Amino acid sequence: MKNYAVILLTLVTLIVSAQTTRKYSNEFMNIGVDAAALGMSNAVVSQTADVNSGYWNPAGLVHLEDNQLALMHSSYFANIANYNYIAYAMPLDDRSAAGISIIRFGVDDILDTTQLIDDQGNINYDRISTFSTADYGLTFSYARKLPLDGLNFGVNAKVIRRIIGDFASSWGFGLDAGIQFENKSGWKFGLMARDITTTYNAWSIDEDKFEQISGAVEGQNQELPETTEITIPKLQLGMSKKWIFNYDYSLLAAANLNVRFEENNDVFSTSFASINPALGFEFGYTDLVFLRGGLGNFQNELQIDNSEDLTFQPNFGVGFKYKGVQIDYAFTDIGDQSAALYSNVFSLKIDFSIFR
Repeated sequence: MKNYAVILLTLVTLIVSAQTTRKYSNEFMNIGVDAAALGMSNAVVSQTADVNSGYWNPAGLVHLEDNQLALMHSSYFANIANYNYIAYAMPLDDRSAAGISIIRFGVDDILDTTQLIDDQGNINYDRISTFSTADYGLTFSYARKLPLDGLNFGVNAKVIRRIIGDFASSWGFGLDAGIQFENKSGWKFGLMARDITTTYNAWSIDEDKFEQISGAVEGQNQELPETTEITIPKLQLGMSKKWIFNYDYSLLAAANLNVRFEENNDVFSTSFASINPALGFEFGYTDLVFLRGGLGNFQNELQIDNSEDLTFQPNFGVGFKYKGVQIDYAFTDIGDQSAALYSNVFSLKIDFSIFR
């Protein structure tokens, strides 16, 4: 029992170990926010135009007409991990806007059984304690309209805080930048560059705590891990268009290309970069009720017989908006369509115009 529990803690410390540049550093910042966007498989970079634009593409904040507040909660891995998000944004003048958002992704009340068995081999359950591991992302956003009609830009400044009980913690800093453009025929285009400064995390590790688990697995974790890591940049390119039918019905179609500068299992992958498409739609009735769907996370998965199968993740969602209050729901996960543990995501958006 002791070895099993200590192995869990050892794996936790591996989050901060080994290489200086990691493919999946700060991945909690890539899960996404807003059930409306998640229901469309995150294909929103070109048309996002509310308080959630601070996450998807800060350039979209310039479309705000009043202050807005957004809240979201979701659970992953059979409710083991909780993901929470809050954002606030407001127009500064007729050409610029600003926003702030906070994300928390955490697993709470993890049992620490490293002291369950003492040096004499006696088991004492009173020696069991709990700890939490949590990731926080604080983002400051600014957007402005450019002199060219229909062209907007935005930037994010991010502060990352990651905590693993008393074992380790880190601070990180980085920048994002985005642009949006809408032509006269109604087509919208967007570009979001995440971590353009290769977001940097500096870890502080409690050496006494590390000593308690360093020998849990023979031949592993015998040396203190590296204390720095870098998140490599990512690009998202999007396009979309909205059609209105008989005044009451609308159809929004959108597509994204998500680019990582690494080789992985994405449907298009080279040694330089990998590209993963995402497709989404939103059907609306009188700007009151919405039905959404999307396909994303296309992967070439290697099978037991060494063949490859193309997998993807379908997402679905609905929304309701009345005056300045919008409630959205998405049925999604962070895996593919073969995974059974789908998540229910709820979000709320309030436009302060209802109080005016």
